[in-house]
Amino acid sequence: MNFLREIAPLDQIACIIETKHGLLITALLEAGVPLYPVNPKTIDRKRVASRAKTDLIDAYLLAKHGRSELEDLRRLEPDSPIIAELKALTRDQDTLIQMQTRLVNQLTACLKAYYPVALTLFTKLQQKTTLAFLQTYPTLQAAQTATEEELCAALKQACHPMYKKVAANIFEALRQPSLQADSITIKTKSRLLLALVAQLLPLVEQIAAYEKEIVQLFLTHPDSQIFESLPGAGKRLAPRLLAEWGDDRKRYTNPNNIQALAGTSPVPFESGNYAKVHQRFACIKPLRNAFYDPAPI
Repeated sequence: MNFLREIAPLDQIACIIETKHGLLITALLEAGVPLYPVNPKTIDRKRVASRAKTDLIDAYLLAKHGRSELEDLRRLEPDSPIIAELKALTRDQDTLIQMQTRLVNQLTACLKAYYPVALTLFTKLQQKTTLAFLQTYPTLQAAQTATEEELCAALKQACHPMYKKVAANIFEALRQPSLQADSITIKTKSRLLLALVAQLLPLVEQIAAYEKEIVQLFLTHPDSQIFESLPGAGKRLAPRLLAEWGDDRKRYTNPNNIQALAGTSPVPFESGNYAKVHQRFACIKPLRNAFYDPAPI
């Protein structure tokens, strides 16, 4: 920062950057340095035929692009504190949900290998009651030796809302003929199941805690009712739409801006008599997901 102050006053420096995130970006914004983000692919297309790439070459290309295209670049404006927090929470929760999906897929494959009947006992594997049941009865043999009263007590302890009815259905389902795995498969896969369940249980709790925090923060924003009223924007999507859209009314000069950022605007391609429209891939992926999820299929 001191180096920049020696060059010129900070508010008179145009800093051309290839990223919008990081501690350095935060420090520059707090210092009042004008930042102009540029897509890395834009600079990559300006390289010489040899495709040489060094930090010095990149800095030169960024500076050259900034001098010639500054009027077309948009200055980076930080989000308001509540939007910044909401964006971080929703994106972090999406990361946790992706982790949960990977673990659930692994758990499904594990159960298919030695305990397939467990997949039919509950509607969702990522429910706390399902995971608690699997932790108590990690093998078919363990579940079959349990009485209906024991199954009922296990589900009640897991806070299942209909533990009596579900326990009776499970007791009946476990008595139906099913394929049996060999002893080695049962021993090894049941151990893997317990390891996966041990990872999923706290993850499910953390995702629920994130959901509660996101909803509370979302409702404190004055624009929450606007985004709640959008078609298809439910309890989960409305906070994400607000977080990715932001509350800066001057950020988007026309609808085409938000469409381009969300990847919903088509990209025309014409060459001679050939004409075709392509999907736009260069976009903000969380914003595109927030737009695509509530869209009717």
